[in-house]
Amino acid sequence: MSIYGLLFDQTECIGCGACEQACQAEHDQEPHEVTKLDDQSYNWVEDLGDDVFTRHFCMNCEDPTCVSVCPVAAFTKTELGPVVWDASKCMGCRYCMLACPFEIPKFEWYSRNPRIEKCDMCIHRVSERLPTACASICPTGATTFGLREDLLREAHRRLNDNPERYAGRVYGEHEAGGTSVLMLLSKDPAASGLPANVPHESLPHLTWSVLERLPQIIPVWGVFLGGMYWLTDRKNTVADIEGYQREHDDD
Repeated sequence: MSIYGLLFDQTECIGCGACEQACQAEHDQEPHEVTKLDDQSYNWVEDLGDDVFTRHFCMNCEDPTCVSVCPVAAFTKTELGPVVWDASKCMGCRYCMLACPFEIPKFEWYSRNPRIEKCDMCIHRVSERLPTACASICPTGATTFGLREDLLREAHRRLNDNPERYAGRVYGEHEAGGTSVLMLLSKDPAASGLPANVPHESLPHLTWSVLERLPQIIPVWGVFLGGMYWLTDRKNTVADIEGYQREHDDD
């Protein structure tokens, strides 16, 4: 199976915004200035100062939490890598927005027919084995497109060759179980405006690990909570009795 992805090298990005413009054109959006991710901006280049920039867009997780929480299967992880959304199935619950560890899906709050909007990694182009719009337009090669395994190999080569240039790891290699978007950062994730505490284990896997233990956990917690309730109720009862006795002793 060929899983495609993107590699973003922060040290190569000049903040030109060409990827933002290409993304807007590719998705038939009106040209506009991007100041954050929203329902009309799937890609945002953030200026961190000192000529350092970060791209914000869907990480297209290998085992996406948005897919696992969607009750109507409106989200799908395609065999090629992109995570896509089907408007005909969506019921607008917005669980995907709450579940995403990277806070990516956005909702059209002011639309009469609201949609969930996010980067789809140009699935229509990837399906034809073409690079994403953002990768094809990048003038410095800061964003490159290819097979995920090849991009990961290239990322580690750059890390090994110039360890002083980067923040020490490939962001996206392990986050949330791994993502189709990989990032080489010159600043650590927090300083780059990215979520820094994303678990390395697949989040759907963590969820099911807890759920499958519920039959064992519920009885134990039921006994514990029942005991705590009895103790609290007993304490209050004793306090009431002692208070009553003190009142009558004073009389």
